[in-house]
Amino acid sequence: MNENKLTRRQFIKGAAVTAGVAIASRTSSFPAQIRKTATDQVTLGNTGIKLSRLGIGCGTHSGSVQRGLGHEKFNELIRYAYNRGITYIDTGESYQTHPWVREAIKGLPREKLYIQSKMIHMGGFGGRGGFGPGSGFGNQEPALQRLDRFRRELGVDYIDTVLIHCQIDGNWDEHSKALMDGLEEAKQKKIIRAHGVSCHSLPALKRAAELNWVDVNLVRINPQGVNIDTPELSVFTASNETHVPAVVEQLKIMRKNGHGIIGMKLVGQGQFTNIEDRRKSLTWVMRNGFADAVVLGMKNKEEIDEAILHINNAL
Repeated sequence: MNENKLTRRQFIKGAAVTAGVAIASRTSSFPAQIRKTATDQVTLGNTGIKLSRLGIGCGTHSGSVQRGLGHEKFNELIRYAYNRGITYIDTGESYQTHPWVREAIKGLPREKLYIQSKMIHMGGFGGRGGFGPGSGFGNQEPALQRLDRFRRELGVDYIDTVLIHCQIDGNWDEHSKALMDGLEEAKQKKIIRAHGVSCHSLPALKRAAELNWVDVNLVRINPQGVNIDTPELSVFTASNETHVPAVVEQLKIMRKNGHGIIGMKLVGQGQFTNIEDRRKSLTWVMRNGFADAVVLGMKNKEEIDEAILHINNAL
């Protein structure tokens, strides 16, 4: 008879096991929530192209900051970013960093990298120069010819995306028709995977948002409104918080039209020297889902670590 009696300790232990089984059975059909991170592979609009949510830029102050590191430190920076999960590398003709990227990515699996470059076209830039030799300004080579040079400089067979760089005129596409046609031909030939534009004025941005030709937009955005697009047809016009809503409106149109969106100037082109300003900007962009990915022109490992931390916390 005593063999059928349970002690108090046995009863509690048995009840705990039963409760655990019951809870497990109720929750097993629900997968654990996957936490988003800065280094997730995300899809760029309707292109089907994957890239890391955070990219490393090679064009701070037209690339002078990254070139100033010297080749050894630049290589270390790109490798550190890659080892942390950043597979998106952003460069451009005017940055003069194509050969630098070529050396830095030697030995890395090409299929795991997303490389974006840019080519200048003066028509949509309104003839406003001020950039030195080698920047690409004034270069009127046909698109396919320039892309052959880009690929040699980068040491790759194809480039993931190529943008028409730094457009400010509201009718930039009319000035750039030959270049746009050339980039479309390159896309059909699989020399590039997608094409698009980076804008530096609100009129240019509005035109980009409505064009079917644009696969990818590189857009200046931060909540403080520093170095973002304004109605003025000038790259260097001062901007502030009052200019933010108009840019956000265009981002929503781009999203509706299935464009890929990459955010840039999130730290005001280096003007956000206070860590709280950097945190505020990255948090705001990430939590509002304004961009598929973002790119920051970074110069050391600490900046990479900080950007990943802010984005991870925001997500």
